[in-house]
Order: sequence, then structure tokens, then C-alpha cells
Amino acid sequence: MRTLGAAEIEHPGGTLLEHLQRVNRLLKAWGARSELQLAGLCHAFYGTDGFATSLLPLESRGEVVEIIGAGAEELVYFYASCDRKTSYRTLAGEGGTFRDRFTGHSFSPGPHQRRDFAELTAANELDLAAIDPAFRTAWGDGLLGLLTRLRPLLSDEAWEHTRKVLT
Repeated sequence: MRTLGAAEIEHPGGTLLEHLQRVNRLLKAWGARSELQLAGLCHAFYGTDGFATSLLPLESRGEVVEIIGAGAEELVYFYASCDRKTSYRTLAGEGGTFRDRFTGHSFSPGPHQRRDFAELTAANELDLAAIDPAFRTAWGDGLLGLLTRLRPLLSDEAWEHTRKVLT
């Protein structure tokens, strides 16, 4: 991460590297499996719909697989590829549509993939809300609405953290 410049990129609460480390620690505290924890640490590799800065181009996916494994890289790509405007509205429900912002392809992810996405989303956004009062003021109500819709997909630990940070 340091060699990719994450320690020099400004991000709410410090640097992007600090944010990635906090997301990783949150997922670990919530009891997430190791692949999801690792995806939390690496979730900004390809940028996101909410944070366009990327550490690596999509063409580096094969190299990322070699470093963090196929399962964790798949989660990183899935998270980064989310077209939030389209996907957030329906993702909580069975058959909800997910739109890949890189390819434009839409599909209905399975329950396991939706749960991982929800948990990573919660960890990412709750870190920002906890560390940055301005972020919480500007986005807290909308974030609480999103995570409430995603509640069926969240672990009890993630939901308790949501309530602690946003209510």
C-alpha cells in the first residue's frame, strides 16, 4: 500500500492508508472472515464510485490476485465496480440489481456476495462517519437509511456499530 502511494493520499481522518487500515480492523472486530478483512484493507485499489482515486488500474487484477488471492480480489473488484446510484436502491432484496460501473453489465448477485458487499460498505462508510463529524453531518441520515435497508445482510456486530455511530 505504501509503495502505491496510499500513505500520501488525503482522505477523511488522515490518509487513505489509515482509512484502509481502520476498515480492515473494523471488519476483524466484527468477526468477518479473512478474505473480507483483506478486501477491506484493499477496497480502494481500483477506486470506488464514491472515491475516484485508484491505486492500481483494472489491468492489474491478475497481479492483485497473486498478492491477496482470488477470493479477496473478487470482493475488491465487486466493491469498486458498484454503480451506487443504481445498485444501492435494490441490493438488499432477493433479485436486487447490481450494476458494474466499469462494464455497464447488470446482474443479481447471490446472497453471499450481497452480504459481503453490505458488510464492506458498512465498514467503509461507518469509519468515515466515526472519524469525521462533517461527513457524519452531511451524510449520516442517508447512510443510516442505506444501512437500515441493508440490515438483513449485515452482521449483528455491524448493525450495533451502525447504531452506535449514527444514532
